[in-house]
Amino acid sequence: MYVSYQMIAERDDETVWIKRVSSLIVVANARVWASEGWQVEIVDESGKIFEPDDFGNLLAAA
Repeated sequence: MYVSYQMIAERDDETVWIKRVSSLIVVANARVWASEGWQVEIVDESGKIFEPDDFGNLLAAA
């Protein structure tokens, strides 16, 4: 399976990685995690990093 996006969420001493093909799904997941107090970023297949303020740009590019 080809994975286009990876969400990385960190809080305290925990780190969670979630891999998804769909930008819509990974952004939805990331927004939920961020709303729960996690520091979240999304990395695309080219290595570009998207912070929460940039998630809309990720969706617009899809």
